[in-house]
Amino acid sequence: MIAANIGRIFLKAYNKKNGSTYSAKQFFIEKYFPLFFDNDKYMQWVTNSPFVQGIKKGVVPTTEERKQKLLVLNDKIFNSNADASIAIGFPSLDVTATTSGQVTNLKLPLDQDDVYFSWIGSGLGIGIQGGLSLFFDKAELLLDIFEGWPIYRTYLNKTLKLRGNQINTWNGQWLSHRYNHRTYNPEDKTASFNGISAMKDGGSEVDTQSWIAILIGICLNYPDTQMTGYVYNLGQTNTTIGFIPFKLPQIKRPVELYEKYFGTSKRQEAEKLFGTAFGFTRACQMGSIGINAMEPKGLREYIDKGKIPSYNEQNDEKKINFNTYQIWLLAMLNNEQLWESAQKFAIILQKYATSGDKGKTDKSNKVKTVLSSVNKKQFIDCLTSVVQEVSNKEDYIEIAKQINIMPTDNVPYFLTLIRFQFASIN
Repeated sequence: MIAANIGRIFLKAYNKKNGSTYSAKQFFIEKYFPLFFDNDKYMQWVTNSPFVQGIKKGVVPTTEERKQKLLVLNDKIFNSNADASIAIGFPSLDVTATTSGQVTNLKLPLDQDDVYFSWIGSGLGIGIQGGLSLFFDKAELLLDIFEGWPIYRTYLNKTLKLRGNQINTWNGQWLSHRYNHRTYNPEDKTASFNGISAMKDGGSEVDTQSWIAILIGICLNYPDTQMTGYVYNLGQTNTTIGFIPFKLPQIKRPVELYEKYFGTSKRQEAEKLFGTAFGFTRACQMGSIGINAMEPKGLREYIDKGKIPSYNEQNDEKKINFNTYQIWLLAMLNNEQLWESAQKFAIILQKYATSGDKGKTDKSNKVKTVLSSVNKKQFIDCLTSVVQEVSNKEDYIEIAKQINIMPTDNVPYFLTLIRFQFASIN
């Protein structure tokens, strides 16, 4: 039923943009059906719908057969109750079926347009890794997705072994490509598009794009917006995660910070690391998708266990990893002044560690103890033994004060940032 609402929002925006007056049925018959189903390869596979019923594997319906299937669908929409076989996202009327969710005995105010809208909306879902899809109700975004429909049809028609029925997956790849301001060329819309790869059987398919790549593209295109998305999967069984707020300014923040501190040359590689600490489903369990969900994989052990990182200037991959960790920590702290504070304190500790007698490691060991701290009390206790040995205590006292008044949740992130700054200057 959410798909019907998405279709309604889209068609209103489409009619306004093009000065047209399509009804849902007219748009479906004149635009949607020719693109999606009136070809040898479908763009969409809707289980149990008239378009797939009776199709034998390897046998392509003729033009006449496809037209007949459209007539069957229209007849069912006119004469039958709306269910999952003719209305996308609707429940099965069989309460024992795996797609029977949302069943109610209330008489819902549905009409034929709602059914056609559900088909139109279903083609605007954005497929992401993990088999899930997203609906956003932003009209401009839906129009941008629609822009990619005929391009997908062109790929299907000209690429013999490209498998069909991947419209949601295509939408994800298309948006990621469409919103990449570095490479997208509006004069040649498929230039630099590389979202299709070979399969083991000799065919090819549209790759599933990562959710983070799609969202980074969206947030760079709509930078000051918070959007609510609907997360779902429709198939043999239906999965509904529900409505999730997407805090686009937060998602954009680490990308911009990386560019500010480390330039643009490796930003694309860094973007691939954000959001890899856990899957999208777990990220949704946080209640919203923001900076927390952008955590890179492998950083948690430095935060929770106080592990001191190593820095390798010569290894590009490790260097990007290292820098990405620092940027996410800074984004979580949401205070760029703490970058300089962490850097300043790391330099002070480094000078202290190397000020001892040659061959002795007592000062170096004390610094390691300070750096390994993971909370306020532990840090201040360990720092005390260092302060007792220095003549200029002002800088140490200042950092202790700063951490003491810092929100408790931020302390582990700031201490970890200090560890990374210390590693980089060593």
